[in-house]
Amino acid sequence: MTQQPFSRPGAIDLSALKRPPAAAPAPGAPGGASGAGGSAYSVVLDEQNFQATLESSITAPVLLVFYSPTRHPASAQLAEDMKTLSDEFEGRFLLGLVDIDAVPQIAQAMQIPSVPLVVAVLDGRPMPLFQDALPLEELRTALTQVVQQLTAQGVTTRHQPRTAAPAPLDEGDEPLVDPRYAPAQDALEAGDIDGAVAAYQKLIDANPADAEAAAGLAMAKVLQRTAGVDLVAARSAAAEAPDDVAAQTLVADLDLLGGHVDDAFNRLIELVRRSAGAERDQARQHLLGLFAAVGNEDDRVLKGRQRLASALF
Repeated sequence: MTQQPFSRPGAIDLSALKRPPAAAPAPGAPGGASGAGGSAYSVVLDEQNFQATLESSITAPVLLVFYSPTRHPASAQLAEDMKTLSDEFEGRFLLGLVDIDAVPQIAQAMQIPSVPLVVAVLDGRPMPLFQDALPLEELRTALTQVVQQLTAQGVTTRHQPRTAAPAPLDEGDEPLVDPRYAPAQDALEAGDIDGAVAAYQKLIDANPADAEAAAGLAMAKVLQRTAGVDLVAARSAAAEAPDDVAAQTLVADLDLLGGHVDDAFNRLIELVRRSAGAERDQARQHLLGLFAAVGNEDDRVLKGRQRLASALF
């Protein structure tokens, strides 16, 4: 590749990418036939899943490692080490593995000057981190510093592990109930919404990666925000002030509780599209909370994330 500086300050333009059938990972490459075992927080990237992976950086950071097993064997080892570390960091970032020999279109779209290269993506925006095949311990230290910097900037969200869905229950089996969630569920059944919020928050404080607790907390907060709200008055206020974030987010909450999930998402996506600055970020953060309340694996959430990415970029 031609040596040139990596400088893509804005969202990545993938319009030139074609979509041929995905190439199989090269033997010995991360995720390939003879590669190491799978990782819960890494994914081998191709033209089909690259855009969706970038869009997931809206939720939590994505790190991309560009490597070539044939041109630079040390870069392939870097990719393997990054995959190992992605599990250690338990979702603080999702790792995208890009073999530039198998998918040169991605490297061309991102104007990658050489390999190895590790790039951080946050809210769809890339920033190069390092271009050296660091030893594992140095790599662990470097990633720890990156995570610490992100935490200092208020970026504390995590990706969910990319594991297979649990096997369905046999007929007659009772679903298992995790006792950790009992206090929150009991509070909800008793109508104590504030107690449920506090109980879920306690679980999140103990384990920020607890996706089920995060979903429960998000829904409990929706209930908390809408308690005692006059539906007619709320809708009237939103109609009179279409750019008022507080009015629009409240109606989105009400729509969600009423089962109008797509309406809730679309309302806030359009608000993000036409707003800017702090108000835009407030609308976006509120929408992410609604995504969590519905569940990140729900098709409506997946489509909503795609529409949000389009609105942002």
